[in-house]
Amino acid sequence: MKTHKILHFVLIIIVLTYALDVNAFNDQPKKKFVVVLDAGHGGHDPGNMGNGYKEKEIALNVVLKVGKMLEKNPGIEVIYTRKSDKFIDLFVRGKIANEANADLFVSVHCNAHGSSAHGTETFVLGTHRNNTNFEVAKRENSVIFMEEDYQKNYAGFDPNSPESVMSILLSQEEYLDQSIMLASLIQNAFTNNLKRKDRGVKQAGFIVLHQTVMPSVLVETGFLSYKKEGAYLNSSKGQQQISEAIYEAILEYKKTLDKTVPGYMPVEEAVIVKETTETLQVEKPQTIVTNTSNIIFKVQIAASSKLLGSQPYNFNGLHGVSGVKTGSLYKYYYGNTTSYEEVKRLAEEAKSKGYPSSFIVAFKDGIKTPLSEAIKSVAN
Repeated sequence: MKTHKILHFVLIIIVLTYALDVNAFNDQPKKKFVVVLDAGHGGHDPGNMGNGYKEKEIALNVVLKVGKMLEKNPGIEVIYTRKSDKFIDLFVRGKIANEANADLFVSVHCNAHGSSAHGTETFVLGTHRNNTNFEVAKRENSVIFMEEDYQKNYAGFDPNSPESVMSILLSQEEYLDQSIMLASLIQNAFTNNLKRKDRGVKQAGFIVLHQTVMPSVLVETGFLSYKKEGAYLNSSKGQQQISEAIYEAILEYKKTLDKTVPGYMPVEEAVIVKETTETLQVEKPQTIVTNTSNIIFKVQIAASSKLLGSQPYNFNGLHGVSGVKTGSLYKYYYGNTTSYEEVKRLAEEAKSKGYPSSFIVAFKDGIKTPLSEAIKSVAN
């Protein structure tokens, strides 16, 4: 009887200890998702002044509205490069984001042009596809001439030189896919929700994006030089709608990273539940290039910090999804074809299945290659 009481007492102690351990584990603070919001220009730099409107004021108003909405989410921390009419050096903006170990950097601007050009476009760091993209980057990069010691801070970088701009492009390669994902979500929100003219996701050499070491985009919310659009951007209604679109895109991006779809099952859990559960085959990036020139097209549908099982219910019913681990993220691809026409069909299918930000990627001899070059190779 005495032994029974002792065992009962020990059991109670074990249960209480376990409960305390669980509570202590649950009380561990989770790292918040850090978003750095950057209002372009400021202070003695007004930005463009199309139709008399001030880019620096509109950009700041939009950023503050986006931040206010994001701050209502307990899992998100918002950091601003500026919250007032203040001039901030471009390299300092990147430094703020890097020191915060940010998960996203979003820079907000307004466009201008001598023609009747209008609409929204979102940029990621990359090669200029045409002279227009270079001119946009050159205009935004010219801000460095207003900074003290710009030659020292930017190691001789010249915004007017295409060669100089091209030299900065490799730094964001690791985050390019994620940057494109966010940029696509922003453009989709502008186009689908606000019915704005879609000028697309573009690549150009923005120095402010080059300074960051995380997924980063620069949003051109519209053209102040286009009378109707300038008035819209300068209005409270326009700024609120733009802010909501950017806010929703950021939330969708975070949701995609957190889990590809609601109710997903990580591989580790899937294996425990059932030994025969099919798991995702993670491909190891190849480092040896063969003498052949095989081009393979795939559709990147998502990226996640967790390894997911390859079951179709984890990917909205899509079959045959493969994954590649890059850094701390798993990138998920749908399809595997040598036909560009076929991969375009697969991309449309992926979008219809709930992946609006999915995009086509190409691999040459197992190594990721620019899509434009891959298409030319297939055509020849």
